[in-house]
Amino acid sequence: MSIAAIGYKIREQRKKLGLTQAKVAQQLGISAPYLNLIESNKRTVGGSLIVRLAELLHLEVDELSGLAEQRLLDDLRELPADQMFQHIPLETNFADEIVARNPNWARTLLTLYRAYLDNNQALRMFGDRMSLDPQLQSSVHDMLTHITSIRSSAEILNEMEHIDKAQQDRFHQVIHSESTELSKVAENLVNLFGHQSAKNPSLAPTEELDDFLIGHRNYFPQLESIAWEIRESIEKSSYLTFEEGISSRLEHQHKIRIETISPNAPGNDTFTNQTFFDPDTRQLRFLAHAPNTTRRFQMVRLIASLEQQDTLNELVNDARLTSPAARQRAFLALSAYTAGAILFPYNQFLDAANACRYDIEILRQQFDGSYEQICHRLITLRNPEAEGIPFAFLRVDPAGYVSKRFPLYGFPIPRYGHACPLWAVFSAFQAPGRIFRQISEFPDGHRFLTIASTVTKRAATFRDQPVLYGIMLSCDILHADRTIYTEGIDFTDKTGSQKVGPSCRLCTRPNCQQRQEPPLVALH
Repeated sequence: MSIAAIGYKIREQRKKLGLTQAKVAQQLGISAPYLNLIESNKRTVGGSLIVRLAELLHLEVDELSGLAEQRLLDDLRELPADQMFQHIPLETNFADEIVARNPNWARTLLTLYRAYLDNNQALRMFGDRMSLDPQLQSSVHDMLTHITSIRSSAEILNEMEHIDKAQQDRFHQVIHSESTELSKVAENLVNLFGHQSAKNPSLAPTEELDDFLIGHRNYFPQLESIAWEIRESIEKSSYLTFEEGISSRLEHQHKIRIETISPNAPGNDTFTNQTFFDPDTRQLRFLAHAPNTTRRFQMVRLIASLEQQDTLNELVNDARLTSPAARQRAFLALSAYTAGAILFPYNQFLDAANACRYDIEILRQQFDGSYEQICHRLITLRNPEAEGIPFAFLRVDPAGYVSKRFPLYGFPIPRYGHACPLWAVFSAFQAPGRIFRQISEFPDGHRFLTIASTVTKRAATFRDQPVLYGIMLSCDILHADRTIYTEGIDFTDKTGSQKVGPSCRLCTRPNCQQRQEPPLVALH
């Protein structure tokens, strides 16, 4: 959170506790005028002073410093970039005060905005179906045909005075039969839209899950302990390899049969990440082209979800998620977190990362993990007593769709719309498999080391197109020298930085040749 927001929060909490500036200043060992400057946002606060302030005001340090609300603030600043608000002169710097004074109002605004996005998504989906779906077009044509027939028959019966009984019966029969067919078409349309809606879930569960993970800094010590116990028990088994121990645990302890099937087999559209588990038949199936890293990860993920179901559900319930979809996503995310902790034990992984200076390729070889799995584990090294480099994480497809994100203070990853095309992750698509490194500088002067590469999920058959993603890690420039990726780069030279922004609507850089949309604020 910005300096301004910290000042507002100190003042609001002090007043809520009924404390005067003089009383607080005396207990802190500073002058009342200096405290007034802090509350007026004219002086910074940090170090031991912010710790003493947090204790005195009965707040957590993260809560007072704003780390706990940084995501809320970033979202609120990004909201005015939507075209819907173009006619309203909104100044993003007022977001600090809104979040500091009443974060619940900020959450209410974002909840309403997310509902608006959900409705827009549904409208776009229905619009696409109306214009492109041949089945829907045929149904609409049939509906209009039946309606026309019914209307014509009804008009004849209504307007013609002298119609014999046989003709009346014939027109009544036409109306009856056409009405029956119209009812069938309407029922098919309802089923068609209902099925499509189920395949296009709301955005809200994803947003809630992101809030939950970021609120915990993507670190769950309870799951780390559980993962270590599971790993130890597997390693102590009599099997020659860790993989044999995993599969044996599933087969003998949980009575699960592991199968590999052809990508051409019927029903493979139900697979997610080349994996499908059927709890009724106790079968864990892999498509034949699933790599070993995927098989290992999905097997230990299943072990975690079966053996620690109560623990995972307890964490999900504590998250106070508002929908079954959000809770299901949270359960899957926590089981995946546990799987990562089993395969890449915290202390061993952190020591290895520091020893090789966060060389992702070395970590892949040492821990037999995929590029994406290693990057995922790097963003969970947030134990305050043994912390790794704080990284932001982003996964996008070649069209720019963001499928995974974990933000970092000062590195805004847009959630609504596209990111800056100058980010290294988009350059990575020009040379798949090669690692790109970049010193990125945002308009506020904040600089980051960015590492980006592509990952390819192998195709099942000759006719299939490989799935390509861009993966990006980013850390504050202050941590850059701890990584291998600064070799040969003078990261202290600001002239060598790539000038980037969060997105076109939120970027204040003038004369940017990559700009696709007008900025939210006037450029000078």
